[in-house]
Amino acid sequence: MKRLHKAGVGVALLLAVAAGAAWWAQRPAKPPPDLYRTATVDSGPITEVVMATGTLQPVTTITVGTQVSGTVMERLADFNDSVKAGQVLLRLDPTNLQARLRQARAQAASAQAGLALATASLERNRKLVAQEFISTLALDQSQREFDAARAAVDVAQAQVDAAQADVNNSVIRSPIDGVVIRRNIDVGQTVAASFQTPELFLLARDLRDMQIHTNVSEADVGQVAPGQLVRFSVDAYPQAEFEGRVEQFRLNSTTTQGVVTYNIIVSVDNSDERLKPGMTAQTRIVLQTKPAVLRLPTAALRFQPDEDDRKRIDAANKKSAAVADAASAAEAEPATASAEDDGVLTRTRGGQRVFRVWTVGPDQVPQPHEVTVGIANTRYTELVTVLSGQLQAGDALITRRIDTTGNPR
Repeated sequence: MKRLHKAGVGVALLLAVAAGAAWWAQRPAKPPPDLYRTATVDSGPITEVVMATGTLQPVTTITVGTQVSGTVMERLADFNDSVKAGQVLLRLDPTNLQARLRQARAQAASAQAGLALATASLERNRKLVAQEFISTLALDQSQREFDAARAAVDVAQAQVDAAQADVNNSVIRSPIDGVVIRRNIDVGQTVAASFQTPELFLLARDLRDMQIHTNVSEADVGQVAPGQLVRFSVDAYPQAEFEGRVEQFRLNSTTTQGVVTYNIIVSVDNSDERLKPGMTAQTRIVLQTKPAVLRLPTAALRFQPDEDDRKRIDAANKKSAAVADAASAAEAEPATASAEDDGVLTRTRGGQRVFRVWTVGPDQVPQPHEVTVGIANTRYTELVTVLSGQLQAGDALITRRIDTTGNPR
């Protein structure tokens, strides 16, 4: 009985081992680990924009200065004050200016007295010449003295006018209706206008109409045109979005560290006066909008197979070529890098740039597809035509490689 029991146990063990071996042999093969992060091709809207940073400024600003020197005696306007054209903003001490005016008037009176004497002398000598008591040479001398006296009167009067203008200019008035944006002077300060006009106030004509001055790189200005919609935000209102329109594209370029930019002026309606001069605006100039197109993930256009990927692609192509005909081998040939191929932009056709995107094939081998694209933004790019391979909505495109730790890179 013991022998029969041991034999039964042995048979059961053999059957269990055989069943386990059969299950092990028939188990499904473990799929290879994912080597790539992907994103799908889909349909939807695309808005192409140009992003730029700019500064909000009033449409019209006027710098108020002074043509005369003096000490500030009275200031009648301050920051943020609304002023009218002709309103007094500031008065300078006119004491010295008034003294020069009195001096000029005295010189003018002296010149008038000299002219009166020269006039009387000329009239008297004309009568004497008519009676032949004096020569015509004496009459010519009197005429010259009269002309000189009359010119001296004109000079003296001009000096009076200049002195009077200086006195008038000691009262600084607003040239426009507007708002005081900046004030650079206060009571008691001395203003010197000897070499250049001092800047006393900066006035803005109307803060309900504003402008954004942005700098757009030369790569993007070819698509910017007046009238295009501009969306922008400012740090002061992080939850709000504002709109404007491209008003002007200025041809005067600026080069900074080898980067060429152009100034784009954006007009902004600021009826509620929430926006203030000097605010930084993060702008998005809307170039084109398409409501429903086939879209690629923009990151897929930047993916380039690395050296390991190229080796596996070449190995797969050789294996495929060994069992395929010549035509199939020729179709697989573009996957091999050539001296002119940078891995992304391969060539142009009919003036259009041709790009290469990749899908994940059997055994995690990237499969190339050549496409032409249309408008784009940071997330999506319009798929125009597929030149090689097949792509449709729902296909997954490689956007980046995943390293052995599972992190994208």
